[in-house]
Amino acid sequence: MTLKLDGKVPEGPIEKKWDNHKFNLKLVNPANKRKYDILVVGTGLAGASAAASLAELGYNVKVFCIQDSPRRAHSIAAQGGINAAKNYPNDGDSVWRLFYDTVKGGDFRAREANVYRLAQVSASIIDQCVAQGVPFAREYGGTLSNRSFGGAQVSRTFYARGQTGQQLLLGAYSALMRQVGLGTVEMYPRREMLELVVEDGAARGIVCRDLTTGKVESYAGHAVLLCTGGYGNVFYLSTNAASCNVSATWRAHKHGALFANPCYTQIHPTCIPVSGDHQSKLTLMSESLRNDGRVWVPKKKGDKRSPETIPEDERDYYLERKYPSFGNLVPRDVASRNAKQMIDDGKGVGETGLSVYLDFSDAIKRLGLDKIKEKYGNLFDMYHHITAEDPYKVPMRIYPAVHYTMGGLWVDYNLMTTIPGLFCLGEANFSDHGANRLGASALMQGLSDGYFVLPYTVGDYIARTKLEKIDGSHSEFARSEAGVAELTARLLGVQGHRTVDWFHRRLGKIMWDDCGMSRTAVGLESAIGQIRELREEYWKDVKVAGSADDLNQSLEKAGRVADFFELGELMCLDALHRKESCGGHFREEYQTPDGEAKRDDQNYSYAAAWEFKGVGKEPELHKEPLTFENVHLAERNYA
Repeated sequence: MTLKLDGKVPEGPIEKKWDNHKFNLKLVNPANKRKYDILVVGTGLAGASAAASLAELGYNVKVFCIQDSPRRAHSIAAQGGINAAKNYPNDGDSVWRLFYDTVKGGDFRAREANVYRLAQVSASIIDQCVAQGVPFAREYGGTLSNRSFGGAQVSRTFYARGQTGQQLLLGAYSALMRQVGLGTVEMYPRREMLELVVEDGAARGIVCRDLTTGKVESYAGHAVLLCTGGYGNVFYLSTNAASCNVSATWRAHKHGALFANPCYTQIHPTCIPVSGDHQSKLTLMSESLRNDGRVWVPKKKGDKRSPETIPEDERDYYLERKYPSFGNLVPRDVASRNAKQMIDDGKGVGETGLSVYLDFSDAIKRLGLDKIKEKYGNLFDMYHHITAEDPYKVPMRIYPAVHYTMGGLWVDYNLMTTIPGLFCLGEANFSDHGANRLGASALMQGLSDGYFVLPYTVGDYIARTKLEKIDGSHSEFARSEAGVAELTARLLGVQGHRTVDWFHRRLGKIMWDDCGMSRTAVGLESAIGQIRELREEYWKDVKVAGSADDLNQSLEKAGRVADFFELGELMCLDALHRKESCGGHFREEYQTPDGEAKRDDQNYSYAAAWEFKGVGKEPELHKEPLTFENVHLAERNYA
C-alpha cells in the first residue's frame, strides 16, 4: 500500500487554525489520565517541558535521560536567546512579522501552519519561563530586555547573558523534578534508547540500555515521545556535545517513521575555528555577538598583519557592504557562505587562514568596556580561555561550523510521525524551520512543542485510539530485545584493528567536504560511494573492546556511528536529489549571478520524506507539497 502523507493541517484562516484545532481535539477525562503511561525519551527543553506538562495533567510519565541528570541535556549549550513576538521595544514586531521572518529565513521550505503556531505561542513561552524564575536580562526600570538576531530587523530575542539555554533548561528541569517529587514522573538517567517497540502498527514502548551496568531494559506505554535532538555529529566535528546522536530517531525510522529533509543542516557562522586534529568538537560563540561585533577581512589577499595595524580603509566589512539593510545580522546560512567565499578568495586570517574577524573595538568605543562586559562577559571569558586571546583587545577569529539540523522525523500538525503513537518534538523533528533556522528559534520550538502543543495533541490520540495495556513481557518486546542483542554481539564480534573514532572522523570529513557548506552533484555522488565503502570496512575492521555487561563507552559509540553511516548516505542522497539551492542546502550548480541561493519552486516546493527500505537499498521518496497562501514565494533578499 502506498503511503500518503497527511499533514493534518486544519482548515480556516491561519491565525485561527490552532485555536480552532484545539477546540476540536478530543480530551481525556482527568480521572482517566492516570490510566495512561507515556514514555518521554530525552530531557532537553522539549522533553523536560513535555514530561512536566503531561505529568501535571495527570498522566503517568517515564522519562529517559542519556546523561546523569536532565540538567546536562545539550539545551544548556544554547547561548544567545529565545525569540518571542511581544514587541516590548515597540519597534514594529508582531506575531505576523515573526511568522514572516521565520518562513523567509527558512527559504520558504517550511509548513506555514506550523510556523504561524510557533509565532503565536511564543509570547506565552516567555510568561511561562518568567513565572518559573528564569532570570532574563532586564532594563533599568525592570522590564525584560531584548536584543536582535540574524534575519530580523526588530529586537525580539529575550536572553540571560550568554546562558539562555541553561537558564531555560533549569526552569523546565525544576518543573520536571517537582513532578518527580510528586510521584507522577519516574526518572531513568543514563539510559540510551536502542529500539522502538511497535505492536499492531502503533508505538507501544522502547528498549534501552543502562549505560552504567550494561543491562538491557524494556518499557511499555501508550505513547512514545522522541525529544532526542539533532544529528549534527554525523560530521564528527560540530558544536554538539559528544553524546548527541541520531540513534533513537534512526531506529524509529527503520520501523517506518519517515525521515524528512535530512540534507538541511545549519552551518553556524560564529564558531571558534579548528585548531588541530586533536579536537573532537567545536565551540560556538553566540550569534548575539553580531549585534555589536563587526565582521571583516583584509581587502588584500594574504594580508598577515595584526588586525589592529590594518587601517580602516584596508578592511572589508563585507556583510555591511553586500547587505546594507541587515548588515552583520543576516541569517546564518548567508553569513556562513560569505565567510567561506572570503576565505576561498584568499582573505582568511589567522595562522591557518581559516577564519574571519569579529571585531568589537567600535562597540567598546561607543558603549564603553563595562557595557560590553555586562552584555557578553561570559562569552568573552570563554573565548579567552579557549584561545588565549583577549577579545577586548584583539578581534575574535571565527569560522562556520555545523551546529543545528533542520531535518528530522516527519511529523504532522499534531507532532505525530507516520507511526501512530510515536510523537517527535524539538530538533528531532523537521517541522518548523525549513531549510535554515533563524537564531534564537531552537529554544522557542522546543518549549512550544513541549509546553503548548503536545499536551493537547497526545490527549487527542489517546482519546481516539483504543489501546490495550501491555507490559514488557509482550512478545514484541522480546523480539526487540533479541534484535538489540544481535546488533551488540555483531559489534563486539568484529574484533578489528581500527577504533570507532577513527571511522567516525573519516565519515565526518567526507560529509563536511561533500555535503557541508556547499554541495555539487559530482561531490555528492563521490561521497555516497565513499560512505558505502567505509561502512563496509567498518563492519570488517572496527575494534570494540570490553563486553556488553558493564560500562562500555566504546560499545555506545559503535552503535551510534553505525547509524551515522546509514544517515550520512541518506543525507547525501537527499542533497543530490534536490537540484536547487535553498537555505543551508547550497548546490554550487544552482546560484544567482551574485552568488545567492537559487530555489526551484516549481519542482522542489515540498518536504522530502524518505522511507527506509533496508541497508544498502534505495529509500523511497514521499513528498509533502508546501503551499504558501500567506507569505508569497519570493527570492530571499537581505540587501
